[in-house]
Amino acid sequence: MLEQLLEQADQIMASAGAKIAQVNTNSALEEVRVEVLGKKGALTQLLRGMGSLSADDRPIVGKRVNQVRDAVERLLAEKSRNLQQQALEEQLAAERIDVTLPGTGVARGTMHPITLVLDDIKRIFTGMGYEVVEGPEIETDYYNFEALNVPKHHPARDMQDTFYILDDLLLRTQTSPVQARTMEKRQPPVRIISPGKVYRVDSDPTHSPMFHQVEGLLVDEHITLGDLKGTLQAFVREMYGKERGVRFRPSYFPFTEPSAEMDISCFVCGGEGCRFCKYEGWIEILGCGMVHPRVLEMVNYDAEKYTGFAFGMGIERIALLRYGIDDIRLLFDSDVRLLTQF
Repeated sequence: MLEQLLEQADQIMASAGAKIAQVNTNSALEEVRVEVLGKKGALTQLLRGMGSLSADDRPIVGKRVNQVRDAVERLLAEKSRNLQQQALEEQLAAERIDVTLPGTGVARGTMHPITLVLDDIKRIFTGMGYEVVEGPEIETDYYNFEALNVPKHHPARDMQDTFYILDDLLLRTQTSPVQARTMEKRQPPVRIISPGKVYRVDSDPTHSPMFHQVEGLLVDEHITLGDLKGTLQAFVREMYGKERGVRFRPSYFPFTEPSAEMDISCFVCGGEGCRFCKYEGWIEILGCGMVHPRVLEMVNYDAEKYTGFAFGMGIERIALLRYGIDDIRLLFDSDVRLLTQF
């Protein structure tokens, strides 16, 4: 009986070794483990047959069964490692990258045309000695109108359709309030530009209810209209090139006197007249003028001693003209096809 059980143990070992060598999946390997080492496996059945052995023979069979169990567990562990290594190699082969192939391009973000133009405007005017100053977008009626020589019921208020929050609180219609606030805090000389968002009740291909403005102010002694013209001509040369023509036309703004609008020669026709410039040969880009004495007096400046000029431009208009965009709404659509051109 002893010899028979020992022979069965050797057979189980040989059979398990052969099966382990042949399996090629983890599930098949697990089946072999259960078949040999499980609760109902071959070794467990062999141990149950030891009841008929003598007390001296049982340790001998038990020792052989343990040897077989240890050997089978080593074979199982080794085979498991081999299968894992094989799976890893197959995965690496399937995911292999040919580094000699051309790379796939990655889309990169670009600067928005409004940002590009605003950066250039800041660069040009800071190069002339101007300081960039910002202010609140929710403004009082006083700073948005009255401090700029536009008292209540003044007809000039009809020039701007205003978003009112309360009777005395509104979304600013221009960045000129920054100029009034700055002059209240400083004595001349004052040389600033004030970029920012402004709001008006208007929306069509050339107007937006929210848009961006840059307004400039210079106040000092002996400032003349010639200084204003020279400053804006220098700006146009930097922004649009030396070949661009410039002209000034009389206009009206309540906070400047005299007032003017500045035009540049048409990009498309060179001043000959076309559909783009409505056959005038000129395109308006900004308003300007000498600061009204009343505005200086509102901030306690001596209007007899100090003079100054102011100008204001819509950044969207500057961008449309610079890049040949014909609809202002395209600047706010976030269409990647437009943005990637810049």
